[in-house]
Amino acid sequence: MIEIAIDYEGKLRCSATHGPSGKVLSTDAPVDNNGLGEAFSPTDLVATALGTCMATVMGIVAERKEISLKGMKVSVGKHMSEDAPRRISRLDIDIHMPVAGDHPGRQLLESAALGCPVHHSIHPEIEVVMNWYWAEGEPRKARAYSKVTEGSSGEGAEGQRRAVEAEFPSCGGFPIAFVTNYPRIINITYLIK
Repeated sequence: MIEIAIDYEGKLRCSATHGPSGKVLSTDAPVDNNGLGEAFSPTDLVATALGTCMATVMGIVAERKEISLKGMKVSVGKHMSEDAPRRISRLDIDIHMPVAGDHPGRQLLESAALGCPVHHSIHPEIEVVMNWYWAEGEPRKARAYSKVTEGSSGEGAEGQRRAVEAEFPSCGGFPIAFVTNYPRIINITYLIK
């Protein structure tokens, strides 16, 4: 377990201390929600966590496969809902890759990004749209479709996977990640061709 100690400093600002390293970061409420917007908002940190997690997991895979990702850039656009309750409704992720689009590790790197722990922790109602920009070629878009299902206790992960897959027969993509969070719940992610 990692412990993060949070102190409320007043005026909608908090400081958070990372237990293992002692590093401190500040958060501030955004200007459109009564704050000064002088630091990351808590929802900004959700978007940041997703982008940095994807980059980190791709880095782990790339190091194992001896692929250089030096110069990779990730940007995340966060959209808040217009209705109540206030929440993140969509995350747009642009990943600029320093390797060519025909690199043999391309699908592995894409799968690694969508398989990161933060992506699997994002609420399924949040739309995640990814744009990949390779060193050569057009951007490739991926939309992360998350579907949560509950099945009977005897159905098993394979039966749940088939049920979820049936929900997206015309998406034009292929499944790249199936994650069972609990014995009876499964999420699916598709890459759009």
